[in-house]
Amino acid sequence: MTALTVLALATPAAPALAQQRAATADRVRLDTKRIDRALEAMVADGRAVGVSALVWKDGREVHFAARGHADREGGRPFTRDTLVQIWSMTKPVTGVALMQLWEQGKFRLDDPLSRYLPEFATMLVQDGTDAAGKPVWRPARRPILIRDVLRHTAGFAYGDGPTPVHKAFAAADPLNPDNTLAEFGRRLARVPLLSEPGTEWHYSAAVDVQALLVERLSGMKFTDYVQTHIFDPLKMREAGWHQPMERLPRLAATYVKQDGKLARQADEATRRGNFPGTTLTMGGAGIVAPIDDYMRFARMLLNGGELDGARILKPATIRLMATDQLDPAIKEREWLMGKIEGGFGFDFAVRTARPTGPERNRGAVGEFFWDGAATTLFWVDPTNDMAVVFFVQTMPFDGTLHTDIRKAVYGADYLGPQGD
Repeated sequence: MTALTVLALATPAAPALAQQRAATADRVRLDTKRIDRALEAMVADGRAVGVSALVWKDGREVHFAARGHADREGGRPFTRDTLVQIWSMTKPVTGVALMQLWEQGKFRLDDPLSRYLPEFATMLVQDGTDAAGKPVWRPARRPILIRDVLRHTAGFAYGDGPTPVHKAFAAADPLNPDNTLAEFGRRLARVPLLSEPGTEWHYSAAVDVQALLVERLSGMKFTDYVQTHIFDPLKMREAGWHQPMERLPRLAATYVKQDGKLARQADEATRRGNFPGTTLTMGGAGIVAPIDDYMRFARMLLNGGELDGARILKPATIRLMATDQLDPAIKEREWLMGKIEGGFGFDFAVRTARPTGPERNRGAVGEFFWDGAATTLFWVDPTNDMAVVFFVQTMPFDGTLHTDIRKAVYGADYLGPQGD
């Protein structure tokens, strides 16, 4: 399988996004030495081989730091121009692409998905088992809406797992690297749903469906659309799925925890799908980027959809994406609530309450973020006029690194202003 394993000075749009800045007493006081110490500890205690962090605040860069190695065995340090696999941090990029088409009136959020992708017209859900213990399937009670695809409530699976639906997903192999996006869609549409659309939150292949929608609605190849309408306007000069071979020496190795220690993943596994590339270009993963490129994307979001004169989305659209879209009746949320006190918008987790305990991730109400399988992370904090990008290549996902980088940025006791 391909790699599932990707702010200028504030304009008047930025205060609109933030709605209300925190009182001075509630705003974060950055301690750059504290950030440096946290990065050093991550490497020293063996949770990471190399790390970097970039902080943008109040209209300017306030700190960059890197520690450790991008290639421990080769002695190559983790630097500002190191390229990393951002994995699921690709998802917000895909969401922005799709919402550009929404702004153009190409679809409505509550349109059935099948209006544009007819292969998803008849989806099945399990209705118990028969006398032999085999699953019984019936048509879903309502169609998948595009809104469901944006907020992970469509009911799609995302790989193998314990249920018959997961087994059907694995058998269909929609994310096979030799598939086109169109073939991905045809295969996924044959897989039953984990739940009725709109009733549960299941992290899923929905963002790859978003990429297919971008192709169908724009008439452009997905990668070409993103390059033309996001990467080029934002001057993200190196971000992309399929990298030229001359950049290979700058790619960070991926390190996998084995018996309590980090072992280097085989280079072929790290590079697969990116150097020079495979057929499938996922919406949910696959971008390789340096930290400055992804910060430009984060700054655009912080700045209400614009950066250096390039308007990517309207401020109202950013607010919509960064607002919790989960109905309180949606109780099944898998591991989402382990990340944040809040919910999920369109391709972002959204904080709606202050941290509830000392072990919880620090942050301010109104922030939105996402992360990646190799433990990369970014967040946008309008209350503090701040965006942070954290790069590392540690697998499996290690949430303690996120807890520590947030404590380093905010301070261990930071709660932010009281939410609504």
